[in-house]
Amino acid sequence: MGNDNRIGRMVLLKAVAAKEASRSLALMDTNHKNRILSAIADTLQQNTNEILFHNEIDIEAAIEAKITPALIDRLTLTKERIDNMIKGIKDIIFLSDPVGTVLEKNNTVFNFSVKKVRVPLGVISMIYEARPNVTVDAAALCLKSGNAVILKGGSEAINSNKILAKIIHEAGLKAGMPYGSVQFVDTMDRTAVQEILKLDSFIDLIIPRGSEELIKFIKNHSLIPILSHGKGLCHTYIDKYADIDMAIKISVNAKCQRPSACNAMETLLIHRDIAQKILPRLYELYTEANVELRGCNASKNIINSIKSATDEDWNTEYHDLKLSIKIVNSLEEAISHVNKYGSMHSEAIVTNNEQTANEFAAKVDAAAVFINASTRLHDGSIFGLGCEIGISTQKLHARGTMGVNELTTTKYIAKGNGTIRN
Repeated sequence: MGNDNRIGRMVLLKAVAAKEASRSLALMDTNHKNRILSAIADTLQQNTNEILFHNEIDIEAAIEAKITPALIDRLTLTKERIDNMIKGIKDIIFLSDPVGTVLEKNNTVFNFSVKKVRVPLGVISMIYEARPNVTVDAAALCLKSGNAVILKGGSEAINSNKILAKIIHEAGLKAGMPYGSVQFVDTMDRTAVQEILKLDSFIDLIIPRGSEELIKFIKNHSLIPILSHGKGLCHTYIDKYADIDMAIKISVNAKCQRPSACNAMETLLIHRDIAQKILPRLYELYTEANVELRGCNASKNIINSIKSATDEDWNTEYHDLKLSIKIVNSLEEAISHVNKYGSMHSEAIVTNNEQTANEFAAKVDAAAVFINASTRLHDGSIFGLGCEIGISTQKLHARGTMGVNELTTTKYIAKGNGTIRN
């Protein structure tokens, strides 16, 4: 009980400081915020070797603990990945500042003007697992959008997150960042998450990013609104009108480029009219890439050496070099399968028929639909957002990849001249 009280008090103090900082950040001009971000980017660059050193400690511990290869991949930082984090910050600097943007403006019959403007949400708490890059991405996006942030990473990345948070904090303060703007909860005690979820008087939004178990726990216990980054059970549908070479290129990329990512393809749907032509070629390439294939009966009739897919396979996000394959009889069957088993994350169709593409895009329920493109492209940096704080698979208040605009809300400002209502 004593330890719980200590953790609760520690989290509360961080939340109070973040709330205070959020009031200053909300009024901070764009140039000041960009100077802070620039200082953070430069300091991360200068400390690349130290970041890699601390990350290696986490990786060694993860290997010893026999954590899955997919999780280790998400945990791992390389010089290239650090460079990409830094590039993300620099890209954010060049983005338009959303705060103060006028979305609507009307003159009313009551002789006063009404405008709707973007304003920061206030204090955001990011609760995440494995990915140390989230520490940097979340801090940068929150600062640009005028929000304070409380970061709670997973125990598997504790050393990586600590050094990144320390660099962000110290570099930001030197550049004029209000104290408390970026808070990191550095305990591995899971009680800290429970304490964060109680603080609805100080925290305005929770963004969980991790396993289904983590997200479910937060949804069941939070007093604070949640914007969830759900699982990515993504599909690619190869239509009968597809260009075969294009379909092969996209299907291999969507599965193999980085299978641990949430936007990697988990199920490949192929129209029966093209299956005999394309599946043998795909089988050869997937075999070369060590992808384990699981197929429906029709798939096995073409490639009898693949495993039989079960209903559990259609429901599984593998995070691995595994792929389910189903041959469908029609576009309607493909759409039905996606809407039944998909996680509303990222879905793709390969076709040269514009009407078919438009029907798929309209009827599939997903945050992003790709036409003749890989699902691996659903990413903040690719979409021109600098980086992302997550990919929302829900519909309120944001959906899909979330950048600075998605970290704001709106405020009406009404201006009159002694105007009253009769």
